[in-house]
Amino acid sequence: MNIGVDAAALGMANAVTSSSNDVNAGYWNPAGLVNLEDHQVALMHANYFANIAKYDYLAYASPIDDESAWGISLIRFGVDDILNTTELIDSQGNIDYNRISLFSTADYAFTLSYARKLPIEGFQYGVNAKVIRRIIGKFASAWGFGFDAGVQFERNNWNFGLMARDITTTYNVWTIDKKEYQKVQDAVAGQNQELPESTEITAPKLQLGISKKFIFHYDYSLLAATNLNMRFSQTNDLISTKFASIDPALGLEFGYTDLVFVRAGVGNFQNVTQLDSSQKVEFQPNIGLGFKYRGIQVDYALTNLGNQNTTLYSNIFSLKVDLGQFRR
Repeated sequence: MNIGVDAAALGMANAVTSSSNDVNAGYWNPAGLVNLEDHQVALMHANYFANIAKYDYLAYASPIDDESAWGISLIRFGVDDILNTTELIDSQGNIDYNRISLFSTADYAFTLSYARKLPIEGFQYGVNAKVIRRIIGKFASAWGFGFDAGVQFERNNWNFGLMARDITTTYNVWTIDKKEYQKVQDAVAGQNQELPESTEITAPKLQLGISKKFIFHYDYSLLAATNLNMRFSQTNDLISTKFASIDPALGLEFGYTDLVFVRAGVGNFQNVTQLDSSQKVEFQPNIGLGFKYRGIQVDYALTNLGNQNTTLYSNIFSLKVDLGQFRR
């Protein structure tokens, strides 16, 4: 749930809390769903870690009336075809390659979103209800539940957004198959003898965003956006205290006639300790392109999960379709 969706947003370093206003707002800030004019669907696929892990996203959203909207989304992040070698060697020390099997480990997130305009002009809010499903082959599985809430406010062409993730704290409760886990314990003597923790907790996080769109000569636009991503723990983020840590992000989107888009962003600022014990600030740059025509928008982003010193970048593509265009 921390990776992000939509190549357009990823190309801007995820600095879209205040500006997200389409089907993908269900992830970034559900309040933005009220800006939908018709039904929309979005798709995204990405490969990570030299194509070992696959990340897929599907979302749908539509207006309910002039004041409200709803949406649903499904995310899967998984690694498939992992070799299960727990039974490779039998109790007599014999190796039998026919005992090797394959399994997958995957995380799923299903989100139901609702958004509504407030009686105060320019204000809108949205909420998410999330169901998390985690599976590690036959060894273990977990269910989790959580909630998000967001608001957006527009005044004098400035947009403000606040997104509170996991506001009630998201819990994942694991069920471990003791018979299957016994094979893990027996695979290597003295290793993995204790059962893993049965409960995972995701603490609340806040994201504050500000953005403004500038129009030049009618045909050209520039969207400038920034985010402050806050976690209530001390980390190596750029700003870090015992109460909270803050990681800023900056994004730009240049558009021509609402047809072609060029994007760039920087984020994930981290204080990294070097070998000589000195501190260095590292960050993650991102770039992207987009093309929109007759309700179909294709976006591309070059990004990764690390920093500027990491050469393994991922090519991410996403698709967004205004379904209402096909009824006309």
